[in-house]
Parts: sequence; C-alpha cells; structure tokens
Amino acid sequence: MIEKLRHSGTLLGFAAIIIFFALRLPDTFLTARNLINISQQLSMLTVVAATMTIVMVMNDFDLSVGSMASLAGIVAAVLFSMGYPVWVGILAALAVGLLGGFFNGFLVSVVGILPFVATLGTLTIFSGMAFLASGGKTIYGRDIPAGFSGFARAGIPLDSIGFSGLKLPYLSITAICVVALVWFVLEHTTFGRRLYAIGGNMEAAHLAGIRVKKLRLLAFGLTGIGAAAAGLMYASRVASANPTQGSGLMLDAIAAVFLGMTMSQQGEPRVLFTLIGVLMLGVLDNGLTQIKVDSYVREILVGVIVILAVAIATISKRKS
Repeated sequence: MIEKLRHSGTLLGFAAIIIFFALRLPDTFLTARNLINISQQLSMLTVVAATMTIVMVMNDFDLSVGSMASLAGIVAAVLFSMGYPVWVGILAALAVGLLGGFFNGFLVSVVGILPFVATLGTLTIFSGMAFLASGGKTIYGRDIPAGFSGFARAGIPLDSIGFSGLKLPYLSITAICVVALVWFVLEHTTFGRRLYAIGGNMEAAHLAGIRVKKLRLLAFGLTGIGAAAAGLMYASRVASANPTQGSGLMLDAIAAVFLGMTMSQQGEPRVLFTLIGVLMLGVLDNGLTQIKVDSYVREILVGVIVILAVAIATISKRKS
C-alpha cells in the first residue's frame, strides 16, 4: 500500500491540483498564455532544482543556493554598472557560482563537515557578500543593460502553430536545456552512475575505486553554477538585482527534489521527477494566486508538502 502511494500518490495529487484549478478557473488556468507564464515563472526554480538533484543523488544537499543566486545577480549588476560588457558580467557571475560551489564541496568532502552545517554557514556568507557588494541596495535602471534584461522578455514566436502573439520565452527554453543536460549526465554518463553509487553506499564506492572526494567537489561546483545561472535569469527577468531576490529558491528546490523522489522506484532523486515536482509547486502557486489566496498560505502548503514527501520516501525506503 505504501509502495503504491509512493509511486502514484504525488502524480495523483498533481492531477487533482490541475483539475481543481481548471474547474475553478475555466477561463484562465489552462490557457496557452497562462501555461507559458507558468513556464517562465518556474524557469529559475527549474534550473536550481535540476542542479540541486546532482548533489542530492549523493545524499548531500545545498542550503546556500538561494543566497548564491542573489550574489551572482549582484556580481553581474555591479560589473554592468561599472561599464563592463554583458558577457563579462555573466561569466563573472557563473565563475562566482562555480567557486562558491567548490567551496561548499571542499567543506563537505575534504574537511568533512556535514552538508547541513557547511552550507548553512555558506548561506550566510554568500548573503553577506551580496549585501556588501551592493551596499544593501537594489541595482536597477540604467545600470542594467538592455541586452541583458531583454533576454527575459524575448522568445520564439508561436504564431506558426496557432498561438498568435505568444512566444516561448528564452528563460523557459534555458530551463528545459538545463534539465535535458542534467538528465543526460546523471542517466547516461559514467560520472552520473558514480554519483548514484556514492549515494547508495559511499564507503563501498570508495572501496570500488571511485574518487568520492573529487566527485562530491565537482557535484557541488555544478550546483553552484546552476544557482548562479538562476540568479542571472532572475535579474534579467526583473531588470534589477538585490541581495535577497533568490531567498525563496532553496526551500522550493529541495521540496521539488523530494517530491520527485516519491515517484522513483528506488526512492532516488531523478531529474525528470524533480521537474514534475517543480511543476506541481508552480501550478499550485499560480492557481492560488489567481484565486487570491494569501501568499502565506502557499508557504504553509509547501512546508506540508515537503514533510509529506520526505515522510513517504523515508517510510517506503524502510519497507523496501
């Protein structure tokens, strides 16, 4: 019974959410415009959750992704305000994400600090750096180049397939590409198989000759790049950067991965299931917003969803 609940309960819950809002909002919820809007709103979370899956495959996790996203956006915006070209700001922000991820990986894999403690510490470090670099202020207006902010507003026209005036946003396309890349790496490369081996039994993986420390370091680095990319996407979407704009990403990303784990036969993180978790959270948020439910209610629901997802995954693992 628990096994069936784990495999199908999340999907059934997702379907129930869609049906509820489709009936409650028949004129707006399932329209092409709203679905495209949802995809764009979820693009940043999708990138963070997909790359978070990489470390959670090893039974690690990263609490610092939200503050890293904020820091990356600030780094790019500060460089833009100093007159540097767009590509310099983007590369610098991604480099900061990579270095921050490596730092997390070093603390976890080399120093031996528990991921919760290590990334809780770096969460505050990255957040403080974002406030320091920005002076605690939002960077916007002329300091954000049109070529950078215009990316979030651009997309592929859908007129040819009957959706006149609509575009598939480049942000959504970016998120899809990241999911596809993470899926390929985890499911079809030696690197991905070794990460799953580490998550299954770290000691056995080490004895089998897998370079556990190096792979954990690299996995955290990739998660850092994903967080930085999400920060850049967010800054482009709102044409500004502030030191707190990524703060909501961490909880939702972890929730999405855990929701995906409830659908996996082995209870392991799988990026395509993580994507379903992201969609579930996004659809819920969009529907609640349209029926004018207080945002705090949404936070309560996400917390309940996380607890249920973890409980189901934990119980089912014990039963297997």
